[in-house]
Amino acid sequence: MTITLITGANKGIGFATAEHLTSLGHTVYIGARDAERGREAAASIGARSVHLDVTDDRSVAAALAEIDASEGHLDVVVNNAGIQEIGMDGPTALRAFDTNAVGIVRVMEAALPLLRKAANPNVVTISSSAGSFWAVTNPDRVESQLTNALYAASKAAATMLTLQYAKANPDIIFTALEPGYTDTDMTAAFEGGRSPRDSALVVARFATLDPGAPSGTFQDEDGRLPW
Repeated sequence: MTITLITGANKGIGFATAEHLTSLGHTVYIGARDAERGREAAASIGARSVHLDVTDDRSVAAALAEIDASEGHLDVVVNNAGIQEIGMDGPTALRAFDTNAVGIVRVMEAALPLLRKAANPNVVTISSSAGSFWAVTNPDRVESQLTNALYAASKAAATMLTLQYAKANPDIIFTALEPGYTDTDMTAAFEGGRSPRDSALVVARFATLDPGAPSGTFQDEDGRLPW
């Protein structure tokens, strides 16, 4: 049985990914900061839920301990929890980085012992091409017109964390993923965006890579992206 944890998964891309991986036979744990919403989301698709706030060390430790007690290992982690803060000041920066970057560290440090017990562990971190130096300096890319500095910088950190974790853990496949522009609560102020289910198919593909697949890469649905 493939055991999968998805953070921030009671809605949006995380929930759609949970639904798809459940349909593939994974035992999926929906990690949610709001425990009740997490339980409701999990019940609706036949998944499981765990109370997990990526900004709280004790919450993360308790969530992974609960999975350990129930399953004994973890095959897949999808670092999906993220926020988009508008503004530029110290408290706003702390909130953005605490969720989008430090939250990854909290989850990974708690999850690594369980991932090391898996036969084919995969970690997918939802990053963004808004954090790619190549994309934001390329006038042919829409990212060059974006000015949300804290979101971009925190996602650049998320991608770098992916590389560093891959270097430190060669037996685990780590992927930083640009999932595609998606219609979610985070993008509600902007027009367009595809269905979360479409983006979830991309996430699921990288969450189920075979052993020996490249690790420490930044990808979108079409392949490797420059940083």
